[in-house]
Amino acid sequence: MEANMRWVALTAVAPVAWGANYFVTHAFLPADHPLYGAALRALPAGLVLLALCRRRPHGAWWGRSAVLGLLNVSVFFVLVFAASQLLPTSVASTVMAISPLVMMLAAWLLLAERPGSAHLAGAVIGLGGVCLMLLGGAEGISVPGVLASAAAVLVSSFGHILAKRWNTRTEEAAGAGVLASTAWQLTAGGLLLLPVAVVVEGAPPPVSPAAFLAFCYVALVATALAFSVWFAGLRRLPAGTVGLIGLLNPVTGVLLGTVVAGEVLTGRQLGGLALVLAGVALGRPEAGARPDRRLTNGAPGAQDPAPGLGSGPGPGRST
Repeated sequence: MEANMRWVALTAVAPVAWGANYFVTHAFLPADHPLYGAALRALPAGLVLLALCRRRPHGAWWGRSAVLGLLNVSVFFVLVFAASQLLPTSVASTVMAISPLVMMLAAWLLLAERPGSAHLAGAVIGLGGVCLMLLGGAEGISVPGVLASAAAVLVSSFGHILAKRWNTRTEEAAGAGVLASTAWQLTAGGLLLLPVAVVVEGAPPPVSPAAFLAFCYVALVATALAFSVWFAGLRRLPAGTVGLIGLLNPVTGVLLGTVVAGEVLTGRQLGGLALVLAGVALGRPEAGARPDRRLTNGAPGAQDPAPGLGSGPGPGRST
């Protein structure tokens, strides 16, 4: 149980970083270059992780990296960038909170991982909290922005569960690990985006000192670090638990939008936040549950520890 809670705490770094990312993107990055914004988020992060793991894809992982890069990076990052520019910080992050239900459905279909009643209850309660937060701050809602957020949920939930499937099956995970597979998909996604950005958006946008620092946060913290711990959590925890941890994304977005961006937090939104946190609590690992150790027996690459993620099986060498 204690080990599971450590993985919960580590995985929670990702949605907190993503919740802050909405504000950073909305406030500091050029609004009219979503393709460059997504490419400059993905490619530097992928190259940093490649330098840390120093491993290339092998065999089927060339194709898998391209598929995961397209879903979890290329399409997802462009949609998130667009939503961040079209919506207030709090609204952009709260729409993403339907992801626990979508992830549970995807895990059921792709992994035969049937969601437990506590996970389903947590997802419903959390979604109810999100609805309250949206209704409490309806000003400035853009329909295209909401649609972009919803599409991002669908794409990323399928991509994250696909990554979990390929990273937790011994015969398929051979030669890969969370840090390496995260590096490969970020690099692949960035490389797919870059030529499209050049053709569609022309020359790269000018980058001010503030925008440069924002890109550093987006690439290194909200992408390289966040995706590494997220996929590590997906390997070790049930998809339902990880999906509910993702509800910390809207909580962070709403609180940051209120404290930093001056967005008004109503009583209804406070009630919604309380429901979201209750949903996260329902998704905690059950007492006596053990981390997923399917990669510790016979899977090459299961023992290569990721810097900053601890040593031992699993996260060594992702959303």
